Parts: sequence; C-alpha cells; structure tokens
Amino acid sequence: MSWLRIFLLPFAFLYGFVVWVRHLLFDLGVLPSEAFRIPVISVGNLSAGGAGKTPHVEYLVRLLKEKYTIAVLSRGYKRKTRGYLLAGPGSNAQDIGDEPLQMHKKFDGIFVAVHEKRREGIKKLLQDHPDINLIILDDAFQHRYVKPGLNLLLTGYYNPFFKNFLIPVGNLREAKFRARRADAVIVTKTPPVFSPLDRRYFLQKLSRYRLQKVFFSKLSYQKMLPLTPETPADPPGKIKTIFLLTGIARSEALEEHLKTKCEDLIVHKYRDHHQFTAGNLQKLQNHFNKTISHSKVVITTEKDAMRLLGMNPGEHFSGMPVYYLPVQVVFQDNDKRKFDRMVFRFLEQYKKPLR
Repeated sequence: MSWLRIFLLPFAFLYGFVVWVRHLLFDLGVLPSEAFRIPVISVGNLSAGGAGKTPHVEYLVRLLKEKYTIAVLSRGYKRKTRGYLLAGPGSNAQDIGDEPLQMHKKFDGIFVAVHEKRREGIKKLLQDHPDINLIILDDAFQHRYVKPGLNLLLTGYYNPFFKNFLIPVGNLREAKFRARRADAVIVTKTPPVFSPLDRRYFLQKLSRYRLQKVFFSKLSYQKMLPLTPETPADPPGKIKTIFLLTGIARSEALEEHLKTKCEDLIVHKYRDHHQFTAGNLQKLQNHFNKTISHSKVVITTEKDAMRLLGMNPGEHFSGMPVYYLPVQVVFQDNDKRKFDRMVFRFLEQYKKPLR
C-alpha cells in the first residue's frame, strides 16, 4: 500500500463508520424503507462506477418489455437539473444524464425517468402512469429508502469489490460485507475466453459473503454506428488506427476489444461522465490530423455519444469519421438460462397485468 493510501486510511474508516450508522438506522427501522405493490428490480454495485450497470438494465428491458410496462428510474448522474424528470422527445444529456438518454433513445414503449430520491420518483411515475407494472432502478444498491423485490449486485471482473477498499483509499461506497444484501451477484465484463478456473476463483471469493446466486456476463460489441452526418454508414473493412475517445470509469475490456480490430490504438481517456469541451475535441482532432495512417477512425462509447450529441459533433469532428460502439450483455455458459429463470420466478410472485 502506498504512503498516500496509508495517510488516507483514517478518512476511509471515518467514511465507513458514517455509512455503517446509516445502515443501522435502516436496519432498526428508524429510517423507513418502502416496498411497492409492483415488482421493483434494483441494479447496482458497491463501487463508484465501472461495473456496467446500464447494459444490464438494458438486458432486463429486452427480456421483459414484451410482457410488462416498464419504467427505468435513475438518479441521472451529472445532469444539470434537479428533481423529477420524465424523458421525452426533447430530452438531452444535460437534462436527464447520458445513461437515461441512451435508454430513452434505444427503447420504444418504456418510461425513462430521473430523480435523486428514488422513492419519490417511483411514486410520481405510478401517479402519472398507473399502467406501469415493473420498475427497474439503475444504480440503486445504496438507496435504501426503497426496498426492491430483487436486488442485483454487479462487480467487475477486472476490479471485483473483494479486492477493493472504502473511499477514499479505494472506490467502495460501502463495506464489502454489505454485499450480503444482494439477492444475486453478476460478475461483469468477463473475458471472451472464460475458464472454469476463473469461475471457481470468483465463486470461492464470493462465498465468503453468503452469496448463493452468482452469474457471469460479458460485453458483446455491436456494429459501429456513425455519430456525425458526414461519417460513412459502414466503417472501413480494415482499420489501421483507432482513436478511442472515452469518459467511462473502466475501459479495459473496450480497449482489449479494439486492439483486435486495428494495428494501433490511441486512447484519449477522461473521467467517468466527463463533460467534453471544445478543447478536448480540438486536441483529438490535432492528434488525428498529425497521425499518418492509410485508414483511421475515431470511436467512442454509446454513453459518451449521448454527451457529444449535445455539442454539435459535426462541427467539432469535421473531416474525421466518428463512430460509436453499442454493447449488449451476454451471459457465460448456461448462466443466461439460470438468470432468466430467476427473474421470471421473482416476477411470478406478483399479480400483474400483461401488456
């Protein structure tokens, strides 16, 4: 452990104590935790970002949208507004956040809303749209004012919570043993080649937290889509140089994937949910123009694209082919069948009208 981390240890213990007291108040009923008449599924993690929550929320939407009227509710991290907002035709990333905007643009027939107070957000959704019969909470493991019926905890393959530490020494938002509150754990962003030894290792580590249901997922990268009007619909068949522009918490899996698609990967990386500036994009354009390559493109993530769309990307990326890369969740081995069955068994407990 570095000297800086040793210096920060007292602050981590103080932070942990404050969080412990908060949980104790919920456990004793001093702070109320409310359940709802319709099923509520929470997708969250112990760490501050990087586990791939949004793609897993999207997986649940794809799985259930034909049978349920779904609302996805999140805080809308880094948005410039406050309070309750329902996504609509004129919504942008500054109003509702990049991840809610991504889901709003991707799925028809679902409600996407944001509210810092999840309990109030759910009540508002049900008041305005009583036909909603399933709520999915994005990033709500710490929000105990709502008692979800199914609590899903995500942890990344490259940075599992059991190897981490509390803020500010690490990036855990609460102690590791709090993982016991989860009904199931999904180890996310596993490599394409996932060995039985890997599975056994994680199962052994997670068994310490009394976690009985553990699933393993990976990201499946979809076809690149153009971000700007001048970008060709189909990317070049063979790409020599890729410029990756990203502001996500963990980009290891994405970088490994892109390295297989080019000879040279040049990364322009910023912090999670970074609000790109004209200076950031000018720096990228200068680097792009100075790089000699017979085939070069700029690639960003779908989440980053939501923020870039609000910056008139056609102007800032003039002369550069810019694509964004959608992803979907795929479960390893037989985990999809087991996970889907767990979700449907949970939903069977509720009397719900189908669509």
